[in-house]
Parts: sequence; C-alpha cells; structure tokens
Amino acid sequence: MTAIHDFEGAQTYSEKPGHRFTLNANFADVNTANYDGLLIPGGRGPEYLRLNARVLSITQEFAEAGKPIAAVCHGAQILTAVPGIIRGKRISAYPACRPEVELAGANWAEIAIDAAVTDGQFVTAPAWPAHPAWLGQFMALLGTKISH
Repeated sequence: MTAIHDFEGAQTYSEKPGHRFTLNANFADVNTANYDGLLIPGGRGPEYLRLNARVLSITQEFAEAGKPIAAVCHGAQILTAVPGIIRGKRISAYPACRPEVELAGANWAEIAIDAAVTDGQFVTAPAWPAHPAWLGQFMALLGTKISH
C-alpha cells in the first residue's frame, strides 16, 4: 500500500490512501551491479527504510559505484543515514528534512517546490510537484534522451 501526499493549504501535506502494488523483489536479493541507478521515492517510507541495514548498504553500493541516485521529498532521509555519501553535496528534500541534510554534511539547496538540483551523481527535489524536473535530471544522468 502506498500513500499519496498533497498540499491543501495546511502547514504540511495531507495523506490519502494510494496504490496497491504487488511486491516482486526483496532487498536481500538486490544485486546493485544489475542496475544503472537508484531512485528513492519520498513519503513516510524512507523514515522506516533507513532503519534497514540492507537498504543502507544498497545505497552505499550505488554511491561507491558512482551510479546516479535520485531522491525526492523524505527520500533524502535514506541518503543522510549512509555516512558521508552526501557530504559537501548540494541536496534538496522536503523542508522538514533540512536539519538531517545539513547534519549529514551536505549543503541545503533552497529551491522551488517544483524544481530539482543535480550535484554529481545525486538528483534531489523537495516534493512531488518537482517530478518532471527531478525525473528529467535523473534521466539525463542515466544518459536517456526522450524525443517526440
């Protein structure tokens, strides 16, 4: 089960039931050599996933291999939980994650809610309104071009 966050004028987002997906893989079986990049969605999941040692080692393996890593919203919580990987990088996230980003040694990117920032192998953005910019920058790092 996923959750959908929306901005409806309150001080923070609201949460509604999202999509139901069938899981067809598990973290233990992930071989990072089989993937070109890592995409970390936001929401509340990263708050819990950062407690999973295998999730952190997967993230570390992508970072050490120099592969593109995209994180949006609270996804930066996983990046901040892996020691040193974002130190010195310009990183965005949901504004409530700013203290964690800075404590991890990154430089906070103060950008619009619909913008994204790329620094080296990292593409980050504050929330879902940035999906077009965030995904576009991630695809550019992957070497993917879309034409009409």
